[in-house]
Amino acid sequence: MTLRFLSILVLFVLGRASFAQTKVNKIDSLLGLLYGKGKLNGNVLVAEKGKITYLKSFGIANESTGEKVNENTIFELASCSKQFTAMAIMILKEQGKLRLDDPMSRYLPKLSFYDKITIRNLLNHTGGLPDYLSIMDTVFDKHKIAVNDDIIDIFARIKPALEFSPGTQFSYSNTGYAILASIIEIASGESYANFLKKNIFEPLDMQRTFVYNRRLHPQKINNYAFGYIYSKYLAKYLLPDSIEKAKVVYWLDGVVGDGTVNSTVIDLLKWDRALYTGKLISKSGIQMMFSPARLSNGTLTKYGFGWKIEQHADYGKLVRHSGGWPGYKSDIERHIDNDKTIIVLQNHYDAEEPTKAIRSILYDQPVALPSRIP
Repeated sequence: MTLRFLSILVLFVLGRASFAQTKVNKIDSLLGLLYGKGKLNGNVLVAEKGKITYLKSFGIANESTGEKVNENTIFELASCSKQFTAMAIMILKEQGKLRLDDPMSRYLPKLSFYDKITIRNLLNHTGGLPDYLSIMDTVFDKHKIAVNDDIIDIFARIKPALEFSPGTQFSYSNTGYAILASIIEIASGESYANFLKKNIFEPLDMQRTFVYNRRLHPQKINNYAFGYIYSKYLAKYLLPDSIEKAKVVYWLDGVVGDGTVNSTVIDLLKWDRALYTGKLISKSGIQMMFSPARLSNGTLTKYGFGWKIEQHADYGKLVRHSGGWPGYKSDIERHIDNDKTIIVLQNHYDAEEPTKAIRSILYDQPVALPSRIP
């Protein structure tokens, strides 16, 4: 190797390193701005080809103790839990314990009047079931904590009409994913939490990931991020349990499938890496999860099984999901054509979502600040 060639190679490598560092600096400046304005509290991880290029913690995990967030802090994922519910269904499918085109009534005979809805419809939000949150809000005794069986019993009793014929429309449905959790339990003979633990979390060494119903079955969990809502009247952060309009966190705490998975950014990167392999299910099964649903009229939706799907000229294929629940915001975005990953977990409900701005930085595009930042 000539001295001249070696010099060119060194300059090239340094140039690439400098270029990458500029992106890191831009991400850090953006997030520092959000944090300084009280619009970010939690963990942000960015990885390229599985290598962490940015990882930083912002703010407080526990307002009572002053404990700060760190990279191993555990957050509730809210609707980002749906991807794990979908994976559990796919595992059971490949184990031969259910079929995607089985009617859900095969497993839940109490709901036999919904005879046209299949497991596939539940996975891709094309079943037409009405929202259980609004129904439970009107008929459930809020002095108790609801579990999935309560949803099934109430639907069996009042028989709410479908919003549309199964397979004809897309409508995002928490109800569908709560019912999927019950199907997982019936098909596997195990609790939803145990099935996920044995078949997903333990095989992937996700040691700080679990299903947690904090009010129904409270535990002492170290390094846990409590979710908060800011009170302008009191000028401080409060647990949602103390806010009347947010007490849904109490009386729906026992429902699983559409939420209640808790995890860390480090564990979620392990999850991200596994989705490029056949470690949990076949690669054809993974491809099925990341394929948009087709409606009866031939129209493609933008949702697969537990993942929103977007196709961009600049970014390639994105599979992503966000989650929101009083006290928490989460976002997991995977650029599967370019192998880039953005994971944001926050425990302030009024926080901004910086994922799109981070994405712009990764692709050297102009960065638009989140809408509520002056």
